[in-house]
Amino acid sequence: MKNNPVQPIFIMPENTQRTTGRDAQKTNIMAAKLVAETVRTTLGPKGMDKMIVDSLGDITVTNDGATIVDEINVEHPAAKMVVEVAKTQNEEVGDGTTTAVVLAGELLKNAEDLLDKEIHPTVLAKGYRQAAVKAQEILNIISEDVTEKDTDLLKKIAVTAMTGKGAEIAKEILADLVVAAVKEVIEKEDDKIIVDANDIKIEKKVGASINDSELIKGIILDKEKLSSEMPSYIKDAKIALIDSGLEIKSTEIDAKIQITSPEQMQAFLDQEEKMLKNIIDKVINSGCNVLFCQKGIDDAAQSFLAQKGIYAARRVKKTDIEKLSRATGARIVTNLADLSEKSLGKAGIVRELKVGDEVMTYVEECKNPKAVTLLVRGGTDHVVAEIKRAVEDAIGDIISALKVGKVVAGGGAVEIELANGLRKFADSLSGREQLAVNAFADSVEVIPRTLAENAGLDPIDILTELKAGHTKSGKNIGIDVYSGKVVDSWKKGVIEPLKIKTQAIKSASEVAEMILRIDDIIAGGKDKSIMPPPGPGGMPLGMGY
Repeated sequence: MKNNPVQPIFIMPENTQRTTGRDAQKTNIMAAKLVAETVRTTLGPKGMDKMIVDSLGDITVTNDGATIVDEINVEHPAAKMVVEVAKTQNEEVGDGTTTAVVLAGELLKNAEDLLDKEIHPTVLAKGYRQAAVKAQEILNIISEDVTEKDTDLLKKIAVTAMTGKGAEIAKEILADLVVAAVKEVIEKEDDKIIVDANDIKIEKKVGASINDSELIKGIILDKEKLSSEMPSYIKDAKIALIDSGLEIKSTEIDAKIQITSPEQMQAFLDQEEKMLKNIIDKVINSGCNVLFCQKGIDDAAQSFLAQKGIYAARRVKKTDIEKLSRATGARIVTNLADLSEKSLGKAGIVRELKVGDEVMTYVEECKNPKAVTLLVRGGTDHVVAEIKRAVEDAIGDIISALKVGKVVAGGGAVEIELANGLRKFADSLSGREQLAVNAFADSVEVIPRTLAENAGLDPIDILTELKAGHTKSGKNIGIDVYSGKVVDSWKKGVIEPLKIKTQAIKSASEVAEMILRIDDIIAGGKDKSIMPPPGPGGMPLGMGY
């Protein structure tokens, strides 16, 4: 009886690319490390900036981790998972994206060494999970309380967030504005602080210096009054907010009107004008002297409003209408029949001002506004855009600190204390998970090490001094990158919200665990460019030029 050769069985299409086992793990880890290396040099007060040029030639100059990973065109699937870490960090806290990405990259780098020692990925993942849970406990223990009454502490958080960014030259002034803005929009519910970053509108305008940035207790609109005949300045403004149009509606079905004489034509126009006048009368009868409309306002209606001395702007964005409602107390009216004196909001002043080359509407001096505007100024588009990003980080940090009510010392202090705590925890474990927890502790130290490297300091000497300082002087010893020495970060005013650290640990450990458990990469489809070839050369971080 002859031996028949076994026919190979294909279960996937011919063009499917597949990488398995250690090759898959190495490929994924290298891709994640490349993302981390891309943003690593931007960490800290002495971090460098990245210039990102998109396919249209538009330039972004920034050291903000979230902006960098958002702008670069990442192709590798594992790299995209690390980019998601940055996006999650940005959504949850608004800052600390570079920390989260660098930590994820370091966790995977140290995991690779253990994989080479034949430690199973699931054991590593379990150890990392245990370390992440313990890290949260340690962070809560070493944190300090903060409330909305701690103005000086909140200002230090804002200054820390802006240090090393484009806003640094005016960080004291901007910190005061940011703290004042957050305090204006704070609300309390059952002793729980509720703050929404969307209630602080950041308007950026080129021209003047950063020091000319200001906080408006109200809303600035990128709109001008509809008619030159309207007043440019309204004191004691009574504001109506309407999200329907002040115009004659077209019929929903096709209609044909037959006019046979000039008299009929005039009667038709008179009737249309009368209908518009009835609409405007409802606005006037409400007692308002300022009108903001989300939709259109007919030319004839503009004339009627101007005659009555009413300041009006049309096609105001929905988000701005909502902010105006929170700032002035006005109720947004959909049906004009519901417009009355009770639905009006109030502001001390509504005026038209020229800012730079543009005319804007200021709604200011609102009483107890629950929405405010930060007007950020700067010399060029790139400068003012980077200042805006720095201010957004500062706002996110303060809100995170107030919501959780906890802060920690910065400058690498919290990471050294956390690493020490994790190593003690590792000693209590038996088995190979102990190695994973120790690897996690080593990974956390990448933050102070990177701060030192980016400042041109010797990372080994600095880490040695930091560890000695923590043993001798306590949990707040961190790096002063300007003097190159280890100092008490708390006394230096380098303070960060606890949420930055807890969220970074959580996101980075979760993505590291997920990537470690992948041992098979299958890229299907006819397009061979979907998946880069395995190996060191196959993980481009494409930046679209």
